[in-house]
Amino acid sequence: MTNPLIVIAAIVGAHGVRGEAKLRAFGDAANVASYGPFLDKDGKAILTPKTARSSGGEAVIVSFKEPVTREQIMAMKGTLLHVPRSALPEPDEDEFYYTDLIGMHAEHMDGSPAGRVKAVHDFGAGDILELTGPDGALFIPFTREAVPVVEIAKSRLVINPPEAINADDEGVEG
Repeated sequence: MTNPLIVIAAIVGAHGVRGEAKLRAFGDAANVASYGPFLDKDGKAILTPKTARSSGGEAVIVSFKEPVTREQIMAMKGTLLHVPRSALPEPDEDEFYYTDLIGMHAEHMDGSPAGRVKAVHDFGAGDILELTGPDGALFIPFTREAVPVVEIAKSRLVINPPEAINADDEGVEG
């Protein structure tokens, strides 16, 4: 496997007038500044974090080694910040980085092919795996019940999709 880039944060705005930024961390906010320089999607260094502290909310306030102004930070609002996968700690058992799941082969409980993992989505109610396969797109909740087997080393997972809900059975008129 190559060393893919992982998005760990996004710039959501400036903080104060001394070139600090508010970041939305996608993962461990306390360690967002400890993984080395922030890179763009092509691997080019953008900024090097110096310190990070909690904002008291969901944001993290980060200062940088490079001299940057409030205006420069505001111009970067929305920028995704990447680091190499190798800079991150290995996940605990039963935890996965999205990038490790992308491209994995999926099969049904009976061993029949279900496709490949195209993407992992988080719309706020839990992770969803998007599979592409012989029957087109399939969206599976990423839970132990729906995905009982994940074998990163074999690039394989087994799915047990929940049964489809028929709108008429729920009293919803269509």
